[in-house]
Amino acid sequence: MKNKYDYPRPQLYRESFQSLDGEWLLNQQTIQVPYPPQAPLSCYQGEIGEHLHYQKTFILDDHMLGKEKSIHLHFGAVDQIAKVYINHQCVGEHQGGYLPFWSDITSFIQDGENLLEVQVTDQLSDLYPYGKQKKKSGGMWYTPVSGIWQSVWLEAVQSHYIQDLKITPSLDQIHLHIETTADYYQVSIVADELFLKETFHDKDIDINIPSSYRHLWTTENPYLYRIFIDTDNDHVESYFALRTVEVKNQDILLNGKPIFIHGVLDQGYFHDGLYLPHQMDEYEKDILRMKELGFNCLRKHIKVEPEAFYFACDQLGMLVIQDHVNNGQYHYIRDTVLPNLGFKYRLDHVRGKQLQKYIFQKHMLDTLKHLYNHPCIIGYTIFNEGWGQIQADNMYQLCQDYDSSRFYDATSGWFHQKLSDVQSEHVYFRNKVLKNKQNRPILLSECGGYTRIVDQHVYSSRHYGYGTTHSEEELTDQMIKMYEEMVLPSIDHGLCGCIYTQLSDIEDEINGLYTYDRQVCKVNKQRLLKLQKQIQKTFEEKKRI
Repeated sequence: MKNKYDYPRPQLYRESFQSLDGEWLLNQQTIQVPYPPQAPLSCYQGEIGEHLHYQKTFILDDHMLGKEKSIHLHFGAVDQIAKVYINHQCVGEHQGGYLPFWSDITSFIQDGENLLEVQVTDQLSDLYPYGKQKKKSGGMWYTPVSGIWQSVWLEAVQSHYIQDLKITPSLDQIHLHIETTADYYQVSIVADELFLKETFHDKDIDINIPSSYRHLWTTENPYLYRIFIDTDNDHVESYFALRTVEVKNQDILLNGKPIFIHGVLDQGYFHDGLYLPHQMDEYEKDILRMKELGFNCLRKHIKVEPEAFYFACDQLGMLVIQDHVNNGQYHYIRDTVLPNLGFKYRLDHVRGKQLQKYIFQKHMLDTLKHLYNHPCIIGYTIFNEGWGQIQADNMYQLCQDYDSSRFYDATSGWFHQKLSDVQSEHVYFRNKVLKNKQNRPILLSECGGYTRIVDQHVYSSRHYGYGTTHSEEELTDQMIKMYEEMVLPSIDHGLCGCIYTQLSDIEDEINGLYTYDRQVCKVNKQRLLKLQKQIQKTFEEKKRI
């Protein structure tokens, strides 16, 4: 592997791995997978319609061969509907463009060369999650992404392989759930040294961490334990952290202590790869850029990333509030104009079609399962600004029932119903002191969005944002003014977090802290670091930390 982020499933690492990324055919034209065909990095020159036909020939590597081995074919994500064929035989299909899926292809492969085909339909149907994609991009809507946009890979497993892990941490132990057909398995855990090596038979076990090896995961010290699991014919590697998240007394607690979420909206777009960076370590660079500005959290906005992103956040101590990806319809007047004029309440329990509800609910729960083990994720956004919102209270309860170890912002911005862990507000165009209306922690989940054009680093002549500035000094002044007039005084009323819009420019939207190509930081780093210290001091004085 080129670097530590290139393995597509870091939470369940297995050496029997063969990447199928690289040159494919798409509609008989060459394309570089996994970049989507709309992205410059894909090098695709053909037409992009609603139906895409991918082809790839492959030969199994020597280490993948063996009579006792089964071959699994994995896709990180394919947007929106995919049917997969091996040697002209259908081996699986999947709906939805943001989550991984796999097929057992053992009985379909042959000696020597094999033909892999993927038939994709992407009509950008609002039945399926689509996020910020739009056929006609512009403003806050971006170039759509079609087809394969995450890694494709093979793995070889044997009969008693580890199918899945679910790790639930506390401050002094973990609960481990293992899915395997093996009668027994061995668990080894490494901190600074190997301190546990034990054989178990039960699929659910509790493992206490001795006090001398106990290290809590924090943003300053993101300590990760390595864990190895062996059966009689399988070996996998993973990692975990000791950390807890709670909502208590109008506070969000990390490891039992109040924390102020000083965050940035991160939409995960890149100028050359759209949904995917040039290299997976670009995620690490984005995280470090935000840490250099004093931020401790990314709100991953209406997109599920490749696992490399969450792995990097786990390693570097960057908190994540993960948005669920919306389906359903967006109405500009109803969902944007009227709420910004003060009309922020609307019942949602009678809205939406049953199929839309079913698809969103399934994707929501599958997302929780997929990302469960990542300690960086402290909370989830269920609905954003009413987009596709349907039965938010019901969705909140389903999330809590599956995973109560995080907080849930059920309705980010407006159209609040009865249930949520935070009072979530979006404020643009003005600064105001927020008041606690719901006896919950206040989360200013979007704000700012001030624009600044950097010549030779803009996407188009069309510009979009929430207030114009013309220099590094002016943009920094506006940001600090917003924090001083709105964020700092709101801490006295229960504000526990603020998410600034946004990490980088994206296409027409030029309100990033960095340019779209990440070449220019548009604000003064030293002044923002000083601001962060002021925010933390105010918060600690309020909480008497």
